[in-house]
Amino acid sequence: MAVTIDGSASVTINSGAVLGITSGTAVASTSGTSINFTDIPAWVKRITVMLSSVSTNGTSLLRLQLGSGSVTTSGYLGASVGPTQSQTTTGTQYGSGFDVQPFSSSAASIYVGTVVFSLVGSNTWTCLGVVSQTASVTAAVLGGSVTLSGTLDRVRITTVNGTDTFDAGSINILYEG
Repeated sequence: MAVTIDGSASVTINSGAVLGITSGTAVASTSGTSINFTDIPAWVKRITVMLSSVSTNGTSLLRLQLGSGSVTTSGYLGASVGPTQSQTTTGTQYGSGFDVQPFSSSAASIYVGTVVFSLVGSNTWTCLGVVSQTASVTAAVLGGSVTLSGTLDRVRITTVNGTDTFDAGSINILYEG
């Protein structure tokens, strides 16, 4: 067995798997209608998506999607729930992606939070996250699952309508075996 230690608190073994946490490259979420992280290694078992002061120019909710070769746009199960300012609980049920907040959105909304995807097996991934939104001063909890057609190799952050443009913040991922 070949073992390589590279000084980044991770160990690579001869199958190419990295033991430890690997950081992607932070992407400024200041343009475009989606932020994509591709070429995720096949050995990955957990992915953490981090949203830092993310905003769009419109009112559509944020959506996370996973994929194998292309982005999967159906079969997402679960929901996102959280209190509104009036302390009533609202929710968004999934279908085309993990919608990361159930509250209404505005162009002034800023999103901060973390969403973790974990491999259950047989290309089925679960989702758990907490995202807050400054415009409505609320936080939402999300959970769910999706089964992909093959090995996960991409994560996309977009909006439900797919046309609102990112205009502030940054997004990054961490992944681990």
